Amino acid sequence: MDNPFNPTDLQGKVAVVTGGGGVLCAGFARALAEAGARVAILDLKAEAAEQVAAALRAEGREAIGIAADVLDRASLDRAAAIVLERLGPCDLLVNGAGGNHPRGTTTKEWLEDGDLDDPSLTSFFDLDPVGVKFVFDLNFLGTLLPTQIFARQMIGRPGCGIINVSSMNAFRPLTKIPAYSGAKAAVSNFTQWLAVHFAKTGIRVNAVAPGFFLTAQNHALLIDAATGAMTPRARKIVDHTPMGRFGEAHELTGTLLWLASAKASGFVNGTVIPVDGGFAAYSGV
Repeated sequence: MDNPFNPTDLQGKVAVVTGGGGVLCAGFARALAEAGARVAILDLKAEAAEQVAAALRAEGREAIGIAADVLDRASLDRAAAIVLERLGPCDLLVNGAGGNHPRGTTTKEWLEDGDLDDPSLTSFFDLDPVGVKFVFDLNFLGTLLPTQIFARQMIGRPGCGIINVSSMNAFRPLTKIPAYSGAKAAVSNFTQWLAVHFAKTGIRVNAVAPGFFLTAQNHALLIDAATGAMTPRARKIVDHTPMGRFGEAHELTGTLLWLASAKASGFVNGTVIPVDGGFAAYSGV
């Protein structure tokens, strides 16, 4: 008899992962494939998507890589048609595409006397609306648009779900990155809104909120290239993480697979699950 609470049973499911060429989302794609899903890896860079897919195929998994821009509806339509033709209709969408931009980031944590006279600094007053818009578009519209495209394939089919990727920034905004913090807060809010909106269709919508993981995108901010030691910001993060370290990509997969399985989490809807080593629970005192 099958264990109804087995979160790793995704045999026969078709999963689509946006941003699948990145470290964390490539890990998501691997976990879903190892659980039996047929996986489409979408990434802005075709070679990045195909590299992940090829590695999975070499291990006997069913995976395809597709170039797709999560901010371009036509690009997503083409990707959805490929998924439908080669794998079948989407059962599970993981909205993993996202990121930050330096033009939406301040140089310092606090505004202090004299900062406005220092041309080398980017203060709150210097934030570039173009950079801020880029961050909001990538994270929020980059979640909304793929959902509009792929959720159409889910309507009327039981056991389908959407998993968004939020962030610790959505719970408690980090210094320096107001655009990214605000954009991820929008993703969390949208997750709840969409869960209610889709509730009568049977499509569940939840999110995972990673804490701090080393990725290609943040490595230069957290690790000193010359010494290999943690930067002061990285040390501050670890000091405020009760488990005293960064997370590892595989530590997200249990939550992902649990949310992906209608058997394991069929009554879980509209949640944002932190995977953060206790960061959100710690006041710093």
